Amino acid sequence: MTLLRWTLPLLAMLLLTTSRPAFAGPDLVLPSDQYSSAKAKRLAAAHSGALSELGATLYHCLPWLEVQRHSLGFFRPKHATADDRYLSVRVFVEQEPSPTFARLSPEERASAMFSRYVGHLIRRMARSRAMLEDSEVAGFTIIVEWLKQDGAVNGRPVHETIAAFIPTPVAIEYLNGRVGVSGIARRARVLGFDGERALGEIRLAAWEDDFASTYQLKNYALPAGVDCRVSR
Repeated sequence: MTLLRWTLPLLAMLLLTTSRPAFAGPDLVLPSDQYSSAKAKRLAAAHSGALSELGATLYHCLPWLEVQRHSLGFFRPKHATADDRYLSVRVFVEQEPSPTFARLSPEERASAMFSRYVGHLIRRMARSRAMLEDSEVAGFTIIVEWLKQDGAVNGRPVHETIAAFIPTPVAIEYLNGRVGVSGIARRARVLGFDGERALGEIRLAAWEDDFASTYQLKNYALPAGVDCRVSR
């Protein structure tokens, strides 16, 4: 499938000749004392350093993504029947309006965002081998939202959202090159949302998109010591 190349992110205009502060951004990681589950508290304490490092790399290496406050941590998917804990993150994609993107169907927009970000974020989230190999980490949750360009409710902007739940064995197969992004899409549970309206489970067409690993903001300077490389 032809890779979609829509308008570059809005932050490209805002971050010229600048860098982001050297800290990991405000309150990205959920504090361990805010979990209600003993398992989640143990995971948060055991991997606190890796979570902080992940927050820093997301904040600095993908500056056009807004990582939601306290969205980085070990959360239980609502569909889980036990206290399954997924390493989770929620991001908002800041991008300029694009007629090409707006003309796509909702399923095509969701497929494009899944293709662009889910595989890349899995690679970043799996940089800690200790987290990846922890038997109590059942999978990865990646929530991606973006501004819906062709709709508003009472004059208020509407976000479109996908929530992808990827079991750890599927993520490991992807990391080891045994399946591609399309394989993740087939085997993951993906929920869609149009604003606050739940669309239920959706099936996506997905493909390889290297935008997140190759795009660079013009004149954007990384703080010293930040490593944005992602293993293949």
